[in-house]
Amino acid sequence: MEDAVRLIPLSALQHYLFCPRQCALIHLEQQWAENRYTAEGRILHERADRLGHERRRGVHTAMALPLASERLGLTGVADVVEFDEREQRAIVRPIEYKRGRPKAHRADEVQLCAQALCLEEMLNVEVGHGALFYGKTRRRKDVPFDDELRALTLGVIASTRALFDGNRTPPAVYEAKRCDRCSLIDACQPQVMGKQRSASRWLARQLQSLDE
Repeated sequence: MEDAVRLIPLSALQHYLFCPRQCALIHLEQQWAENRYTAEGRILHERADRLGHERRRGVHTAMALPLASERLGLTGVADVVEFDEREQRAIVRPIEYKRGRPKAHRADEVQLCAQALCLEEMLNVEVGHGALFYGKTRRRKDVPFDDELRALTLGVIASTRALFDGNRTPPAVYEAKRCDRCSLIDACQPQVMGKQRSASRWLARQLQSLDE
């Protein structure tokens, strides 16, 4: 890979799918703030991301496994990767830990699928399934890496790459359900910035009408 290519953190894909502006604030402007939701998620990851390995009943489990894809320009860490050695050929399965419950959008699944793409390149194996473990339900959600999810993931990678290459933070768009839970709401100021953008459009229309 050329040195000029900027590696995309795996977490940026989830941030982008949730909100491109949030992604830019975190990864381009290096802004971060914590609220109850991010704190709960951090604590859950700290428990899962202890460096180490264990083997139990034919399943080798690696924690905090570094991942990378030269082809896609990705880098990051998998919470857990299971190597099920009970079959003739080991089955590789990434597992991501999340606070809360399964979501209506597919941001968590995209992040997990990107981990699978990294593992496929690193290990030269096919990774067919992974799992998401949610803190509220205390259960795993099986995630098949089918053609639809793979296509979505590659599309998000391309869009995030374009955001990084453009090096510009998208304008604010306030959506109460999403923005009010975001830890970066004070840095983003979506209600104020969104109104400013609307005012700018109104002023531009007024100036245009004067010229006509």
